[in-house]
Amino acid sequence: MRRFVIFLLTAALLLTCGCAGPAGDGEDWEDDLIVVGVSQVGAESDWRVANSESIKAVFTEENGYRLLFEDAKQQQENQISAIRKFIQQKVDYIILMPISETGWDSVLQEARDAGIPVILVDRMIETEDDSLYTAHIGSDFREEAEMAVSWMEETYGTEPVNIIHLQGTLGSTAQIGRTAGLEDAVARHSNWTILTQLDGDFTQAKAYEVMCQYLAQERGVDIQVVYCENDNEAYGAIEALEEYGYTCGPEGVSVISFDATRTCLTLCLEQKIALAVECNPLLGELAEETIQTLEAGDTPEKHTYVEESCFTWQELTQEQIEARPY
Repeated sequence: MRRFVIFLLTAALLLTCGCAGPAGDGEDWEDDLIVVGVSQVGAESDWRVANSESIKAVFTEENGYRLLFEDAKQQQENQISAIRKFIQQKVDYIILMPISETGWDSVLQEARDAGIPVILVDRMIETEDDSLYTAHIGSDFREEAEMAVSWMEETYGTEPVNIIHLQGTLGSTAQIGRTAGLEDAVARHSNWTILTQLDGDFTQAKAYEVMCQYLAQERGVDIQVVYCENDNEAYGAIEALEEYGYTCGPEGVSVISFDATRTCLTLCLEQKIALAVECNPLLGELAEETIQTLEAGDTPEKHTYVEESCFTWQELTQEQIEARPY
């Protein structure tokens, strides 16, 4: 660790137990390792798992890091607790994947007061003081939505389009950007109608549940598009649609998904998913580049967005799917 820290136990404790305390209260860090504390949202989706694996693959002891990884299990209070724990442990850097955009000012002020740079990965935060975080690395979620909207415009033209909208975790940057893109497009197109907006929480189980509830209430409703804000929601939506007699494909319902993981692309090649919009989870190397920039005494870019594209079954190949790392 760059700032070598050893918390000595009291003489009485040494006499009674003769052992070191927990991390941050006596852990003897290696002085040649950069200590990075990571607060991850959870493991709610295939994308999130790939994102965590990307971080863990980069921040290894072999690469010169000690990684402290905390899974928040989809709870913001767990993330706030993790950040405070990292501050107590005197880590060198904090990487935060914020579950929602609001509610971070106090704890990030604590990190700044402690002199610990905070790097946001994936999602953003809403704050009037952007000096509370050093850099943000992730996707342009509004641009992702525009890709989906453009495909819908090209596919349906002036035809009526009835849309079921499965939203992600409410208040998250991905949900806000992908929702705003669709809602603005619906406002521009008099032939587009959002039948319902359902909270899928970025999970397959929740998407399946709320879709089944809606389809049971609205038997036989005419649906052209199901706009799912991530892959796992799309899987749940397809399962529910097929149970209620709908066909997912060119002759039936067009399912739009965001993330474009390997499983999603396989379903796209099978024509069950009409459009897969890419959201790249492999952000570990970019996070490390930011840390190395700071280590060199330089200033990193405030915002770094990864390049992304989209896929349809007409253009997709099995070779592309097999080559996909996630």
